[in-house]
Amino acid sequence: MDANTIIIVALATGVVLLLQRVSSLAGRLDRLSRVEGKLDALLNQQGVKYDPLAGLPADVQDALDRGERILAIKRLQEATGLGMKDAKEQVDEARRRRSAVSSR
Repeated sequence: MDANTIIIVALATGVVLLLQRVSSLAGRLDRLSRVEGKLDALLNQQGVKYDPLAGLPADVQDALDRGERILAIKRLQEATGLGMKDAKEQVDEARRRRSAVSSR
């Protein structure tokens, strides 16, 4: 085999492995979504209202309500002393949870 053939075979193998991994992750996300749905149903049955923004400072929640993500990150940093990366992750997770709750 020449060098080009070896490279093509290696790339094709890598693509196949990557696609298998993506498929596995998609299955996990589907299962996680079903678990979240079951938890929502249990909370609703017990009369518990889930607030994905609970625990965030009020000014962070206000910024998120207005769709001001960057301001929410800045305010969370100021209120907690978190670094930018950690504050961004918390704000993005709160947004994701809110979106998941509102889409059900």
